[in-house]
Order: sequence, then C-alpha cells, then structure tokens
Amino acid sequence: MKDMMKLSEAFTNTFHEEFERVFFAPGRINLIGEHIDYNGGHVFPAALTFGTYALVRRRTDRQCRFYSMNFPEAGVVTVPLGELDYQDAHGWVNYPKAMLRYMLDGREPSFGLDFLYFGDIPNGAGLSSSASIELVTAVALNEVYDLNFDQLDLVKFGQRAENEYIGVNSGIMDQYAVGMGKKNQAMLLDCDTLECTYAPFEFEDVLVVIMNTNKRRELAESKYNERRQECDTALEVLNQELNIRALCDLDSDTLEERQDRFEDETIYRRARHVVSENERTREALRALQAGDVHRFGELMDASHRSLDKDYDVTGVELNTLVESAWRHGAIGARMTGAGFGGCAIALVREHEIPRFIDEVTADYERQIGYAPTCYVASIGEGAHEIKGGSIS
Repeated sequence: MKDMMKLSEAFTNTFHEEFERVFFAPGRINLIGEHIDYNGGHVFPAALTFGTYALVRRRTDRQCRFYSMNFPEAGVVTVPLGELDYQDAHGWVNYPKAMLRYMLDGREPSFGLDFLYFGDIPNGAGLSSSASIELVTAVALNEVYDLNFDQLDLVKFGQRAENEYIGVNSGIMDQYAVGMGKKNQAMLLDCDTLECTYAPFEFEDVLVVIMNTNKRRELAESKYNERRQECDTALEVLNQELNIRALCDLDSDTLEERQDRFEDETIYRRARHVVSENERTREALRALQAGDVHRFGELMDASHRSLDKDYDVTGVELNTLVESAWRHGAIGARMTGAGFGGCAIALVREHEIPRFIDEVTADYERQIGYAPTCYVASIGEGAHEIKGGSIS
C-alpha cells in the first residue's frame, strides 16, 4: 500500500492533526556475497522500492508519540524526550527511541514529534525492516530538528542503535544499503573500510522476484555462530604458514594448494565457499559494469551451489525454491541472507513473471506442503524525504 490518502487519514484519526512531512527508507537485498562480510570480503546489496514510510508532525510539548499501522495492537506509545532508556514494553518503538537518543545526544529540542509508520516490507522476509525503521527515523529527525548530519552519519547511528541499544551484534551492511542506496544501482561494499563502488543494475525488462520460504528460522543464529567459528579455525590452519588477516585475503588457487593442510574436510569447504564467493562478488561488479545480466545470473547460481554444498546453510525449503526458479526460466537465482529459511531471489524477465511465480509456487507447495510468498521488486533510492507529500 502506498496510498497517501489512506496514510493521511490514519495519521489524522490517530493524532487528530494533519501530518506535516513524510519520509521513506527502503528495505534491502543482498544480490551476491553471502557469509563473507565477517571474513574480510565484500557484499553486494541494493535498496528496494518498498520499505517504511514515516509521517511526522511537530508538537508543542517535549513528548514524542509513535504509532505503527503494522502493529496496531501496540496502540500509541508516548515517550518524553528526556526518558529514552530501552524498555521491553515499548517493543518496536525502541528502534526510533534509539535514534532519538544517539542523534540528539545532549541536545534538548523545545518540541517533540508525532510519528505514524507504515511498512510494506514483507514480515519475516529478512529484508531488513529494522534498519528501514532506523533510517526513516534518522532522516526525519535530521530534517525536522535541523541536525545537519550527513547520510553516512545517519547510517552509523543506525548501526549503533542496533548494536548498543537493541543488542544485536550485526554489521553495517543493512543500514548502509538502506541509507546509501541509489535507484537502479547496486553497491559493492567493503564493510570494514566502507569503500563502496556503485554499479548500474538496470536491464531491459528484468526485475527481481523475492521468494519467501515462510519457514521459521530457528537454527539461523546458532548455525551462524558455528560458521563463524569454523572460519576462524580455517584461518588458524592457514596461518600456520601464511600471514593473512582474513580468509578473503586469499584467492582460490592459493587455498586449493593448501587443501592437504586441513585434517577436517568440512573446515576446508567452509573456507572454499568464503574465498570463491568473494571472487564471485568481485566478478559480479564487472558483469554489471559490462551490462551482462546472463553472467551476473550465472554467478548467482554458483553462489547458491556454494552456499548449499560448501557452506551448508540452505536447507530443503531454499533449495526447492531456487531449483524451481532455475527450471522455470530465472536468469539467475540464489538464497539471500543468513539461510536456514528466509528468502531466495531470482532475476526474471518482466513478461514471464506471472507464469514464473505460478509455477514456482506450485512446485514449492507440492514438495513442502505450504506456499511461499513472492514479491516483485525494483532497485530504489535510499532513505529520503518525499517532497510534496506524495508517495504514489
């Protein structure tokens, strides 16, 4: 839903005043480069055309009130500007509270704000709804309070909110992609240095289909920690004779020459995924720069096979979706995110999308027993104010 009239009515019904300004921050996908950010590698995210909207109005007191159309059962949550500590009872409102705390940091504005949020990011899809809430709030605060932070500052505030206030030890990719995205541009990002290279992602009649397994990801966190430990072990093995900072400092030939140093084949396969995925991600940049969508698709396919066979983070649901996508005409398809559920993505010709979704859905429902949810997305802008208040 992007109907400004409905959002405006909801704001008026909730706060009994009309909104003054409207802001937007997208969700994000990672096109390629999975499970290598913590190994010194590059990620390749892009902002999406769906995300989180925030309608805002200045108040005459120092209260902030928050309402989300996605969580109507929570009602309106009122927070004094001087009382920004984390509270379990505030649920989702802790995300905007964190942005207030870190961005104001000693400032004492004379007025509070009313916020109404609406997100059209699919729930539980792993498309970074939390970073979207953080960054839409950040852009709004920056503009309404005239704080004059640059966009990268807002990104860093978002990561700080996630790490220190919410307590999730995540990297910066989500906030960076949400904050720094550009329309029809993907970004090759070094998460350590924040060096970023934009590349055109604009192919005639090719769109991204996001396919949600609708599987709960109970194992994702424990398996994520397990993979990180296995990568640390691989690095220790290699550094018995090398002196490298991270696995992604290697190339595939150098790793293969040292395969016999690994007593545990599993540890070697983990390293092989990391090193080869980093190479695929760099090649993906060259494919986009050359306008070669088919090569980009081949790299996506190879990424998924490596995540399945070498890194072992896919599972039957993700494999069913991706293999069905391959059968039914995807230019490229792969899981995206941590794995063990969540989403896969596919590049599909626009005129083939209705048939593609029908056939993939039928395959998945037949094999898994319930349907996936599919969404069609384009690559959009990072967090920004929507001038004129029109979001159609």
